[in-house]
Amino acid sequence: MSRQDAIRQLPIYKKAEAIVRLTEGLVALFPEENGFLQSIKGMMYGDALLIPAKIAGAEAVDLYDLRMENAAIIRKAARELYVNAGSLKYHGIDNTEYANLLRKEIDDFRYLFIDWVAGFDQNNYIRDDWGLFNPPGILALKKGEVDDDDDFDIDDRDDFDDEEE
Repeated sequence: MSRQDAIRQLPIYKKAEAIVRLTEGLVALFPEENGFLQSIKGMMYGDALLIPAKIAGAEAVDLYDLRMENAAIIRKAARELYVNAGSLKYHGIDNTEYANLLRKEIDDFRYLFIDWVAGFDQNNYIRDDWGLFNPPGILALKKGEVDDDDDFDIDDRDDFDDEEE
């Protein structure tokens, strides 16, 4: 099984695909002549598509900090989709059962998400200089501090030649 196929078999990815399908069905109900709802449609569909894409992106790397960055984007997209689905009744969409179904799927997704994030390897990371996606106990460096774990020196260029063409 390819890595891509393995990702598609993950329960969280399958749930994300279900969210995309529900969102497609829901936004298809939006009247074409309502410009406001058409802009909401774009936002909702974009958020729905972002979720499985970022799951795949997080699964493509093993670094904790990059996986957490993807997870934060997924969380934001799912929450915005949830809120937008809940607000549709205030914008003239009468079929709230469909919106409630989408919100239930996002609630179910949240539990899968919690378990998925808990499985990230906190020992495999590159320090996040911004301090946002470091594993617990790893702090961002303060001004003037040097990362003892960072053995890469951009000025150490013995392997680069200054050949003229």
